Amino acid sequence: MLFKVYEITGKFATDSDSGQKLYDLIHPYLIRGEAVQLDFTDVTVFASAFFNYAIGALLRDITLDDLNHLLTFKNFPNTGMSDLKRVITRAKQYYSDAQYQKAIDAVIEEYAASC
Repeated sequence: MLFKVYEITGKFATDSDSGQKLYDLIHPYLIRGEAVQLDFTDVTVFASAFFNYAIGALLRDITLDDLNHLLTFKNFPNTGMSDLKRVITRAKQYYSDAQYQKAIDAVIEEYAASC
């Protein structure tokens, strides 16, 4: 299945809401083992928040090997590659290490309580 990211985000793939929308579209296909291609034509600006919700969250219930096999990118500019790699690395650790997950969750809760 092919998804045109621009139709969801416009030029800016930067916010968590857009990331969540993309996640909600692609997750059902990936969980069934169906291939998904994301076309990034005309998307020019990226942020970690978008990738955390769109891609990182997939590692909650899809292995990295399966994700690498099923999810492909088309017209993905180099400008977003470092953010995407960083998000995948952190998500992999977060979802595979319960102690790390607990520590991160505690920090987030503490920060939220202080706001």
